[in-house]
Amino acid sequence: MIVLGLDPGYAIVGFGIVDSKSNKMIDYGIISTPKEMPMSERLLTIYKGIKELIDNYKIEEVAIEELFFNTNTTTAVAVAQARGVLILACKQCIDKLYEYTPLQIKQALTGVGRAEKKQVQYMVKSILGLNTIPKPDDAADALAVALCHIQTNSVLSDNSI
Repeated sequence: MIVLGLDPGYAIVGFGIVDSKSNKMIDYGIISTPKEMPMSERLLTIYKGIKELIDNYKIEEVAIEELFFNTNTTTAVAVAQARGVLILACKQCIDKLYEYTPLQIKQALTGVGRAEKKQVQYMVKSILGLNTIPKPDDAADALAVALCHIQTNSVLSDNSI
């Protein structure tokens, strides 16, 4: 099964695509939008980018990170808008969409819910048998989301949205 992991954002959306049967990384990267671009155009760019990934890679399931913000509400609103676009684009094509908290992702990959970012990145590299940690961080985070889903999917009865 081909799983798309997403790290939501409005300036940068990280994506990671993993084959769940072999735990092999298929692709990873980012969809970026320039800060000078109007928000409506940024959201459209994100929408088109995700649709293209879904079509090109025949994505079967999507895992997306839940939002966590504690201070900057302006940023939270913009990221929430982008996350909504991601969810819409995915649900139009794929029935199975799952969401995971940062704590769940860290727990699934490292065994520690409060693990440091470097520990999670190291586990992404190790699990996927990569020579280096994927860059940028947004792409590595998206691969972590996909791996979290793959590793916990059999345990969860239904965490889809």
